Amino acid sequence: MSKKSLKKKMRLGKALKRNRRIPVLAMVRTRRKIQHNKFQRDWRSRKLRIKEE
Repeated sequence: MSKKSLKKKMRLGKALKRNRRIPVLAMVRTRRKIQHNKFQRDWRSRKLRIKEE
């Protein structure tokens, strides 16, 4: 049974928060210059590179 280190847990949490779409208000404010979140990823196609510690 493996336990996550604090460093790994923090990195996973940050990736989870980043993996959301941008708010509609941000799109409206920038007149749709910003349309998507560049940090968004799909769990199947793009994996996180996190070292096992």
